[in-house]
Amino acid sequence: MKHLIYISFLLLFVSCYNKNKPKKPDNLIAKDKMVTVLVDMSLYNSAKGVNKKVIENSGVKLQEQIYAKHEIDSAQFANSNYYYTYNTELYNEIYKQVKDSLTKLKNKYKAIDVVESKQKKVQDSIKRSKLKSVTTKNYLNKPLKAAVSKKD
Repeated sequence: MKHLIYISFLLLFVSCYNKNKPKKPDNLIAKDKMVTVLVDMSLYNSAKGVNKKVIENSGVKLQEQIYAKHEIDSAQFANSNYYYTYNTELYNEIYKQVKDSLTKLKNKYKAIDVVESKQKKVQDSIKRSKLKSVTTKNYLNKPLKAAVSKKD
């Protein structure tokens, strides 16, 4: 009985193992280029999630633009992606680089946002101080004019 259980587990394991590993495509996208393509795809998916109607109504096909930007086509991307997903070590390296790139972009735009908000605060305070000084000058000038005109 024990042997039957071991044999069945062995057969199950062997049957689940895919002997047909995908061959390296002739037009495989290089690892570094794949990282940039996946970063762009991630940004596209994020934009699509936030502004789906705007993107659809504008008629812009971002995915096709990404393929054109990187001079690849959808079949080449699909074949390369399939090859890399089967080779999990390579795919993990690629996705680690994608994650790092996205984190750098996020931090860059956060820093820009902080600088812009500080500049806006400075501009707003300048506007408020100018408005306050104009209001104060007008307030001070009115009583003087009224006092001068009453004496005459």
